[in-house]
Amino acid sequence: MNGASLNGRRRVVITGLGAVTPLGNDVETSWKNLTAGRSGAGPITQFDSSEFYVHFACEVKDFDATDFIERKQTRRMDRFAHLIVAAARMAEQDAKLEISKEPHRIGAAIATGIGGLKAFQDCHAELIERGPDRVNPFSIPEIIPNMGAAWVSMQLGTQGPLSSQCTACAASNMALGEGADAIRLGRADVMLCGGTEAPVTEVGIAGFSAMRALSRRNDEPEKASRPFDAQRDGFVMGEAGAVLVLEELEHAKARGAKVYAEMLGYGVSSDARHITEPDPTGHNPARAMTMAFRDAGVATDEIDYINAHGTSTPLGDASETRVLKLALGEENARKTPVSSTKGATGHCLGAAGAVEAIFTTLAVERGCLPPTINYEDPDPKCDLDYIPNEAREADVRVGVSNSFGFGGHNACIVVRRFED
Repeated sequence: MNGASLNGRRRVVITGLGAVTPLGNDVETSWKNLTAGRSGAGPITQFDSSEFYVHFACEVKDFDATDFIERKQTRRMDRFAHLIVAAARMAEQDAKLEISKEPHRIGAAIATGIGGLKAFQDCHAELIERGPDRVNPFSIPEIIPNMGAAWVSMQLGTQGPLSSQCTACAASNMALGEGADAIRLGRADVMLCGGTEAPVTEVGIAGFSAMRALSRRNDEPEKASRPFDAQRDGFVMGEAGAVLVLEELEHAKARGAKVYAEMLGYGVSSDARHITEPDPTGHNPARAMTMAFRDAGVATDEIDYINAHGTSTPLGDASETRVLKLALGEENARKTPVSSTKGATGHCLGAAGAVEAIFTTLAVERGCLPPTINYEDPDPKCDLDYIPNEAREADVRVGVSNSFGFGGHNACIVVRRFED
């Protein structure tokens, strides 16, 4: 088989990974802690949360943006941009890309759910306290969601397609799908695709807490994110930046690149129903999954692992269990291992899909299924194999990752063990 797949499409492979997560400030540390069953949750350190209902989050720890960005420049960027530039630089290095040789053939698709939330909060405070003439002139470029993608392009020098997906918690998967499509359509040979979020701010915690979306298990933060468990009471806010390098196969082979896996399929749908609640029937998210399977050319009995959206909310996890049964069929759903890595990372919103795509890629490449931690009390409404608490060795050829966002955005990707 050459660079084209059986249906004539340009094949897209994953040749680089970079991440800053609550589990570690690089991919290997994050993966090691994930498979060891560790939690990234702890007391909030970025502001005084004593007057809030929620006092914990899954923060990125000991991160210094000046390790990746010139110090003066960091002061003109929100934290969400710091995280994604760091992840992109690590992915670029991992892939051994030389962007300057062909910048117009290398692009970026970088997602976020919110953008510069801390910058927005600070801008408003400055306006109220000091007046309109004292507002930071860099406020708007710090706030707007597309600046994560823009900073990646400016810092790394990519001049190909540049886009920013802002579809809540489905955004990163959409960035990956659209990045892969750009390569298949010949608009680029390489795309840096991923997502970023830095929502651990006063506004972020207060707002999501007011919705009753967040867990309030303040006495045991490391056990608060418990996807599919009967005692789940909401998600844990997380922050992260994560990037995968997608590359046309022949381009990757020509430069001797390492290939982690093949990006095989992508599917999207919308619920058209509610601002926050999932589709109670499960049919619309299931359509995104079946579309991805069809795009990938895989049958439901060929799927070896699913990284679930699994946020640890009462409605969401029960709904996704129905979705999996609809998309795979009851029999296949019961025998397919499923885990939610949000038990360890919390919910990183617009960055979640990219973080989980990296974990799914490594599960395929390394034959190791990451666990769903804090799974202690089975819920009758969630009755599948959730890989409880301990990683599992397995022969993983095809992996699937789901991302479902507020407003009814649904996205699914399929990756496969690379075979040439």
